Amino acid sequence: MKRHWQLTRTIDGRVIEAAQAENGCFTWIHLDGKSSGALRWLREESGVPEHAVRALSATETRPRIEQFDNGALINLRGLGAIPDDDLDELVSIRMWATTGKVVSISFRTLLGIDRVEEQMLEGRLKDPGDLITSLSMQITDRLDPHIAELGDAIDECEADLNPARAWAMRRTIGHVRSQAIGYRRFVAPQRQALERLSLISCQWMDDDDRFHIREAADRFARMAEELEAIRERSALLHEQLTDLRSEMIETRALLISIVALIFLPLTFVTGLLGMNVEGIPYAHEPWAFWGVVIFCVVIAAGISVYFIRARWSRH
Repeated sequence: MKRHWQLTRTIDGRVIEAAQAENGCFTWIHLDGKSSGALRWLREESGVPEHAVRALSATETRPRIEQFDNGALINLRGLGAIPDDDLDELVSIRMWATTGKVVSISFRTLLGIDRVEEQMLEGRLKDPGDLITSLSMQITDRLDPHIAELGDAIDECEADLNPARAWAMRRTIGHVRSQAIGYRRFVAPQRQALERLSLISCQWMDDDDRFHIREAADRFARMAEELEAIRERSALLHEQLTDLRSEMIETRALLISIVALIFLPLTFVTGLLGMNVEGIPYAHEPWAFWGVVIFCVVIAAGISVYFIRARWSRH
């Protein structure tokens, strides 16, 4: 079977028409959603059903699979090649697949699509099923280690739960938890979409494609479970850090209270003897100052011994 590959970012109608005119070829047309020419070609010349065009060009999408008009609408999400290029944690790629042809569109650069392009150029992708399977596996292979890194970050925080590093750990845990929530928003429905994709009845979907898509769905199921565990562990770690900080504050407050209680009677004694009035006992004796100092030391020592025996410092 003769195959043709055309990656279209700036639409050239003549090239596309030539590709589509070849009998028995498999064509993949990938559009840049930011190009007004690409969107115009999609609406007016692509031959894609109108309701599929609306889904392909929608601003917000979730992973899904819909089969109609002898074709399938497939929305998938994966890591973006350019960090911070999208408000969502995962960028989307939307595809309309029918016999011998796939029209896809993305508004951001999807990580791993260059590898799919290489496989297409090498002639390893013979039909839409091969293309969709390859893209699903590329998305999975790149997202799985990234989610594992989030789990490793939580493992490190659990192993080194140190109240002295509470502020830094809270920032790390908050960042990991935020990413996990953002990923889970798309990972769970993507698992369902892939499971449904493996069950659709199409000429271009063979048993080998279904096997690999089910494998990708299983990995997404495991990733969804891992993200849920990360979210729960992050919440638990946050509570533990809050408890540790509360204990630190309570310990410091107790120490301050003990010091204040020790000096309270001493303050009373010194304040009483420091009054500038007549009649203070031993005011003119040469040993009076040192006598008061020794008296204060004895009182402070006695109160300290009481606190030690009462084990206040261990609470």
